[in-house]
Amino acid sequence: MATSTNGGDSWTTRQITPATNNVNSANGFGRSGCTIRTDSNGVAYVFSYQFANGTPGNGFQLLSTSTDGGRHWTRARPIFAATDLCNAFEPSIGRCVEDGIGGARDDLGPSPSVDIANGAPTGADATNQIVDAWADGRDGLNNEHVMFATSTNGGASWTTPRAIETAGDRGYYAAPAISPNGTDVWVVYNAFTTPFRNDTSSPRNLVGVVKHADVAAGTVGAFSEVHRSPGGDPRGSSQNNLAAEFLGDYVYAAATRTYGAAVWNDVRRAADCPAIDAYRLALHNEAVAAGGPVAEPEEPRGLEDAVHHEVTQEPAAVAPPVQQVCVGAFGNSDIFGGTYADPTP
Repeated sequence: MATSTNGGDSWTTRQITPATNNVNSANGFGRSGCTIRTDSNGVAYVFSYQFANGTPGNGFQLLSTSTDGGRHWTRARPIFAATDLCNAFEPSIGRCVEDGIGGARDDLGPSPSVDIANGAPTGADATNQIVDAWADGRDGLNNEHVMFATSTNGGASWTTPRAIETAGDRGYYAAPAISPNGTDVWVVYNAFTTPFRNDTSSPRNLVGVVKHADVAAGTVGAFSEVHRSPGGDPRGSSQNNLAAEFLGDYVYAAATRTYGAAVWNDVRRAADCPAIDAYRLALHNEAVAAGGPVAEPEEPRGLEDAVHHEVTQEPAAVAPPVQQVCVGAFGNSDIFGGTYADPTP
């Protein structure tokens, strides 16, 4: 953690969790997906995700707090288990995917995304309730969830995590927001609505969803859908080497006392390219035959640090000339967003 008391002119850094280079240690193989928030009493909260040993697996969301402006931190402790989304693995890039062969990596799905009703800007009407949302693979492939939990006592205890996605949505990334006075909760998430594809030719569909729930005396009620984006085919996105799709953990939510705001990954304007589909399938088949990646992966991060393999050979498949064989909208993945009035003011 880095803290500043002079507006960012200088900083002090402190290590608050132990490091590890041993995947079999008690620390797992690393932490990632950090979120920092403060309540109206000046308590700082740092949330992170400790990846499981092995994939897929149950990692843990961790919490550490500071009551003196970051000079001292409590030992990071698990608040509950969260299962990573590595229910399927793409061998050509050495990463876990959710939507199908040659799909988009999903390493940070189970990381905690958090907000606190801290009464900003003055703190006068703060409830200091904490909300946490994430994507979870505990029920296996094609049954991924968007989970939600809340705490009204500074993270000392939490409600039992519950799935809040709309039926048929396979949670991919999620983020919550709670109004400063603690009366309304918003959650935005990306989800696939098509099952895992064992080919690259079948259509796939990704949506962005915004949901709202009222809060009464600390109890967060049922979530209702206030927005569902037009779907789009994630095959129309691409990481730089064309070997797979690319959709980042680009979901975020914020809330005022009267409305919520949210952003999400959106591929409604992206177009599939059959030549790239064929290339990705060829890379996949090569990797299966070779027992490991044959395409040069991007820099690994998060969950894939542990399952990433070094490239063992040059791929036989040759990437097609995109500008000659794909329509102009190929690769056009966007960030969309909106603001939404409180439906129950």
